[in-house]
Amino acid sequence: MSVSSANPREHPTGYLPTGNDIQRNIVSRRRWGLVWQIIFLSSLLIGLLALLTLLYTIVDDSFGYIAVQTKIDPEELSDRPLEELSKEELIEILRANVSAGLFRRFDRDEPFAERSKESVLQLIEERVIGREVVAAYKLTESLLERERIEVTVRERFPRAELEFHSWINRDFLTRPMSSVPILAGIGNAILGSLWVIAITMLLAVPIGILGGVYLEEYTSDAWYYRLIETNINNLAGVPSIIYGILGLAVFVRALEPITSGAAFGVTDSNGRTIISAGLTMALLVLPLMIINAREAIRAVPQSIRLASYGLGATRWQTIWNHVLPNALPGILTGMILSMSRAIGETAPLIVIGASTFIVFNPDSVFDKFTVIPIQIYNWTSQPGSQFRSIAAAAIIVLLVTLLLLNATAILLRNRFRRSY
Repeated sequence: MSVSSANPREHPTGYLPTGNDIQRNIVSRRRWGLVWQIIFLSSLLIGLLALLTLLYTIVDDSFGYIAVQTKIDPEELSDRPLEELSKEELIEILRANVSAGLFRRFDRDEPFAERSKESVLQLIEERVIGREVVAAYKLTESLLERERIEVTVRERFPRAELEFHSWINRDFLTRPMSSVPILAGIGNAILGSLWVIAITMLLAVPIGILGGVYLEEYTSDAWYYRLIETNINNLAGVPSIIYGILGLAVFVRALEPITSGAAFGVTDSNGRTIISAGLTMALLVLPLMIINAREAIRAVPQSIRLASYGLGATRWQTIWNHVLPNALPGILTGMILSMSRAIGETAPLIVIGASTFIVFNPDSVFDKFTVIPIQIYNWTSQPGSQFRSIAAAAIIVLLVTLLLLNATAILLRNRFRRSY
């Protein structure tokens, strides 16, 4: 048997193929390269297919025909459109069309003197007009089966009007929650999310950056610094619900006089407030902030530090004038990506007692609150296709918010990036 046809495993170390072995080696490498290329492409296509399926399902639930009928025609309540009436006129209409006990209950829940005109108008739409969706259809069947839908609505709901409806609209973004899907909105959930994220950023960003600077620029290779670094890396992978339990034990219960506002004169609250949520989310993203800050600072070339020291600058002057400005793109990117994780979290906020149904907007850090992910969770657990539709609309709002945050991170990174 010739050397070229021998088993490659029998060749000595350092053997170079010759003759036919070269051709077989090239064919084998190309074959395996093609196999792995197909595997990589298949993985990409599967991921894109899953993403497109998710987006299609959400959009399909967010638009479509609805059949709407009312108990009372709005024109019977006033000779003018209800939107043009004053708050006092709307209150009188509500008083005249609901029972005295129900009217007193509304006033007890939130005094009419403190309610906005939109809040009173929503009560009229919900309790007097009784605008109800008796049938809802997805976007696909609304586009492809319009005639069948019209016939079905005429037969089953002769009093109903068929209209094409977008569940995500301006009213949906501004209205508070409601037990009637067509009147429900995420206005107070958006405000709650903004409150929580603002507190989270105010606490986590400076502490995370300062902690990253200290660990990267001032620490030595001592065992206790290595222990701190290991624990920070481990905390970044702790499940978020564990932080919720920590927040419940520390901020909601142990520090209730502070987080409820009792120490500052607030009497109608408990520890399940916006500030407790912000503190909990700050603990959640703080390890990520420290790790991202360290990586950004570590990426700054050592030659910049040495050049600064060579000109007589102190360590702090070097950090403040050279290291931090050059690390800023990475720090900003890590900060926004950490906030993107925080704005989509649900489990920690459920554990500390975030509300699933509130009809008022939070005015201070000591108020009860809800956030967009909790509303999505609540609506998806409700029976009925209409709740799934408003949940899909809320998902679109959340996805757009996250995409804007990620786009901002990319723009900031490109804006402040420096080449060495």
